Amino acid sequence: MNIPSELKYTKDHEWVSIEGDIATVGITDFAQGELGDIVYVEVETLDETLDKDEVFGTVEAVKTVSDLFLPLSGEIIAFNEALEEEPEKVNSDPYGEGWMIKIKINDAAEKEGLLSDAQYKELIGA
Repeated sequence: MNIPSELKYTKDHEWVSIEGDIATVGITDFAQGELGDIVYVEVETLDETLDKDEVFGTVEAVKTVSDLFLPLSGEIIAFNEALEEEPEKVNSDPYGEGWMIKIKINDAAEKEGLLSDAQYKELIGA
């Protein structure tokens, strides 16, 4: 299982890459494995400002639909439109081409609440 050490994680199985005040968000390798084949990613919150833990979209797999929770408060400034045509990128490359959104972070202090790779591994029993 791939859990890159340079990323941060949430208890909701999302990863976060932070550069300055911009965070890129997707779901973890563990999450995509649990969901199975992903057939649709929906994000209708582009250009909206949401609070941490609010639902920003959904990911639909063959057997289930899961909500996606915002790991940090901020404005959703980008959606990975490639996922509209190829949602399976979330399965094949969850930390690269399968990214979902970019956020302009409102409260940098919230970053302290994210999990390290070691904490995430402990959470999932890896």
